[in-house]
Amino acid sequence: MIKRFTPLLLTLLMLCGKISFAQQVVPAWGGGADQRDLSFGFTFQYVSNDYKIIKNPNWQAPYPDPVTGQTLVGPLASITSKSSPGLAVGFISRYSLTEHLEVRSTPLLVFSDRSLMFGYYSANANPSSEVTKDGFLERQVQTTMVEVPLTLKLKSDRLGNFRMYVMGGLKYSAAISTKKAERDLSPEDKLIKNASHFASYEAGIGCDIYFEFFKFSPELRISNSLGNIIVPDDTPYSRPIDKLFLHSLRFSFYFE
Repeated sequence: MIKRFTPLLLTLLMLCGKISFAQQVVPAWGGGADQRDLSFGFTFQYVSNDYKIIKNPNWQAPYPDPVTGQTLVGPLASITSKSSPGLAVGFISRYSLTEHLEVRSTPLLVFSDRSLMFGYYSANANPSSEVTKDGFLERQVQTTMVEVPLTLKLKSDRLGNFRMYVMGGLKYSAAISTKKAERDLSPEDKLIKNASHFASYEAGIGCDIYFEFFKFSPELRISNSLGNIIVPDDTPYSRPIDKLFLHSLRFSFYFE
């Protein structure tokens, strides 16, 4: 996961560093965002999700047909998760506790999929038509989420029109739209079910850049679900998995 956000982190640091060297100008007002205890804004975020997978001890075992008891899906060779991109939009409400500490809430509407890859020893191991010639099958969880983070933001001293900050807190997520698994589908065609609501912890780093009429803040943030989010189900895709944890990487632009 570190390799995944290293380029974004370097980009953020280069952007913030470039601004920090231009301090001969008169400090900008920043729209007065820091002059008020309570202020508001909006945000756009790039989202990248993947899973941390904890498998059952017998995760490679073949899946039997629920009716006949004969093998329906052959033994697994691997279960992995690849990063899935998405988008989030929301608004900001912040309250200043001290000059260097503020509490923030940024309710978001998040459009992002999650993906699991199942590998088999041969393409014939799974009767699903979606299995590739190499014996891989992708199962996606397609969902739209509402998220309500509550975080603390610790800011450095302002240097001209620039300051760095770190943040951390908790987030509550609830699904408002998901692609539901259909009951009339055969087991090999069913989807994976995730919890409809869960909590996560998150941490990040960013910088505030002050302009005449607004404050702009690029930020890099990671979050991890606090508990298991898979819903147990007797399918060839849920049975091998003991627990799933959601990892999320966000690159955000805030305007206040």
